[in-house]
Amino acid sequence: MQKLLQLKTSLFANQGQSSLLSDAFVEAWLDGHPGSVVMIRDFAVTPVPHLDGAGFQAFLSKAEERSSEQQAKVAYSDGLIAELQAADVLVIGLPMYNLGIPSTLKAWIDHVARAGVTFRYTANGPQGLLSGKKAYVFASRGGRYAGTAFDTQTDFMRNFLAFIGVTNVEFVYAEGLNMGDDSRSSSLTTAHSELARMAA
Repeated sequence: MQKLLQLKTSLFANQGQSSLLSDAFVEAWLDGHPGSVVMIRDFAVTPVPHLDGAGFQAFLSKAEERSSEQQAKVAYSDGLIAELQAADVLVIGLPMYNLGIPSTLKAWIDHVARAGVTFRYTANGPQGLLSGKKAYVFASRGGRYAGTAFDTQTDFMRNFLAFIGVTNVEFVYAEGLNMGDDSRSSSLTTAHSELARMAA
């Protein structure tokens, strides 16, 4: 039995194209891998709060010295990390907003990137502690940015996932979605073909 953690980061929840693509992948995955379990985090429905100074200080404080408020902040982060640790497969819907990743996804990243928990510092630099996982990222864009300097998402996500130990990452791009009906249809058709191949 494999466990999937699906992150929906679209402002439009289930109606966002990145969510629809990730849903299609999960459905195809379950058809080919019966018995798999899916945990869904929809940031439009339940957004992750942005990390503030108090929260970061709570992470740095010793457990026995934390206030009740600090304990609550750490417990919330621990819960997100536990979901991530338990997952064998990450499925990430990734729309592009103003040439970057959704701020709610960055908030989630700030809560799960914890020194000594999901990565550690060594004499040779940081080492990810969540190896052995696979990640699929479904990137939806109104324009066409893959392979250009405007694509700030791909390297960022690859680098972050590698930072916590997830180096087996595949991307599916649905681009040109706001560049006319033909562009939209062709791009989505190609994306669905790719995700079906990956899920198999």
